[in-house]
Amino acid sequence: MLVIEKATYEAIVAHARKDHPDEACGVVIGPEGSDRAERFVPMLNGAMSPTYYEFVEDDWKKLYDEMWDRDEEAVVIYHSHTATEAYPSRTDIDRAKYPTSHYVLVSTRDGAHSQTYDGPVEFRSYRIVDGKVTEEEVRVVGSYEEREGED
Repeated sequence: MLVIEKATYEAIVAHARKDHPDEACGVVIGPEGSDRAERFVPMLNGAMSPTYYEFVEDDWKKLYDEMWDRDEEAVVIYHSHTATEAYPSRTDIDRAKYPTSHYVLVSTRDGAHSQTYDGPVEFRSYRIVDGKVTEEEVRVVGSYEEREGED
């Protein structure tokens, strides 16, 4: 299960809407081994495409080195689909190289990209390991401290 703070959830959705009609992409970083998505880092889609995303290589390397130095990891790797459901494409599956990461997809199709859209946003999370896709529940909490008080 992906547990994510409401502010981070909203930031991911806002980024997907802002970059539409191109796919948005980014990561949410947390302490290594914690599974806590704490630091939202929107990235530039180097492909600038409505059907494909890629992190700018130099930006990704700099961020990866920073995570390494701070004992952090990419807890969430996210991107948007602009015209299809929030389900990993064959390309998404082939590129999923981090088995501990949650792969989040947001669909901005059918008007969901609009700031005035008031319907549900398709926001889904997956684990992708060795090409096998497993959807997982997403639980949005006000804060991680709120969740800890419930356990």
